[in-house]
Amino acid sequence: MNILLLGSGGREHALAWKLAQSVQTDYLFIAPGNAGTATVGTNVAIAATDFDAVKNFTLTNDIGMVVVGPEDPLVQGIYDFFKADDALKAIPVIGPSKTGAQLEGSKDFAKAFMMRHKIPTARYLSVTQANLSEGIDFLRLLSKAETKAPYVLKADGLAAGKGVLIINDLDEAIRELQAMLDGRFGKASETVVIEEFLSGIECSVFVLTDGTSYKILPEAKDYKRIGVGDTGLNTGGMGAVSPVPFADKAFMKKVEERIVIPTIEGLKKENIEYKGFIFVGLIRVDEEPMVIEYNCRMGDPETEVVMPRIRSDLVDLLQGVAHGNLAEKDLQTDPRAVTTVMLVSGGYPGDYAKGKNITGLDKVKNSLIFHAGTAEKDNQIVTNGGRVIAISSYGYTIQEALNQSFANAEIIDFEDKYYRKDIGIEFS
Repeated sequence: MNILLLGSGGREHALAWKLAQSVQTDYLFIAPGNAGTATVGTNVAIAATDFDAVKNFTLTNDIGMVVVGPEDPLVQGIYDFFKADDALKAIPVIGPSKTGAQLEGSKDFAKAFMMRHKIPTARYLSVTQANLSEGIDFLRLLSKAETKAPYVLKADGLAAGKGVLIINDLDEAIRELQAMLDGRFGKASETVVIEEFLSGIECSVFVLTDGTSYKILPEAKDYKRIGVGDTGLNTGGMGAVSPVPFADKAFMKKVEERIVIPTIEGLKKENIEYKGFIFVGLIRVDEEPMVIEYNCRMGDPETEVVMPRIRSDLVDLLQGVAHGNLAEKDLQTDPRAVTTVMLVSGGYPGDYAKGKNITGLDKVKNSLIFHAGTAEKDNQIVTNGGRVIAISSYGYTIQEALNQSFANAEIIDFEDKYYRKDIGIEFS
């Protein structure tokens, strides 16, 4: 079978690496891909959101399955685009319908969904210019609650990971609420979700579903802040570890019974077509799991630790998603730990330079190298993004895996390279 994978980051390189291992894969194409994906498949110069170009390529190259990596094409409706086209509708798309993708595309939609299906999450209020005064009153109510500050403001729509503000001062929170509604994040913040702040430890749980049955993939914990000690600005993710020690069997049983099953059943009850990955961002509060957010795809850099821990044939699992018989498929996981450390460009997540030569890739030993933001120029691999390289390593303990990732983080080099040296420190 010929497979088309959409996307260009570290998540897509990890997915491509795993898809390429399947005996069911004849040819693997990645659109648009990066310098790393080119080593396991064929890159195609097509944007993931250019649906007409995707259609033409799919039909011309006898594509038997389309796997969608990033959220944008899902939120824009690529699943529906294929289903509505007579020439494409028989070709499975791994990813939810446009409505299903609203679990990520709209914070307001996701919170309302959780409330309807009694899925544990923080108290919230959705605010527009029309009910701004109600939003201010809600912030003041939170200031008198036991939790008090900080205050959480979330842009309703996609904002490239930058649409969440956590503010300690009430007056500042009110000012920022107004600024967001005035267009700070463009259309994404025409509606703002105010949430009660939850204090606890976070982790990510990944679910693969055919719309009826599901498989829970290995969980992971990522690290979003740029600075050591979880300080500084939020990024797309500076590293990840799997498994997560606190997510033991008792905790995961609660996750499955209180969150995963109600989510799958809720989608089915509401006739929302969902065939793909569900990323559940969780926080453990007093030993209890609560949902922070949903994503409609795999996470990044979590995919770079989750895929190496899946021993089963990924294409076979995705065939189960496509044909509605996922329950018959076997999911086997590697008991070893996997950690990933992200090398980023100097200045990230602010302004950064591109085109810096990357050296040392040929000297790496005992780690998997997933390219996040790279390109090939004059037969040389160069930087082409803020997050550049994810270094993933196995270990019988998290510390052993981290030691290997950090060792190779010193070997790979480019101008102004930076990485966090405290990834997984609480588990080592």
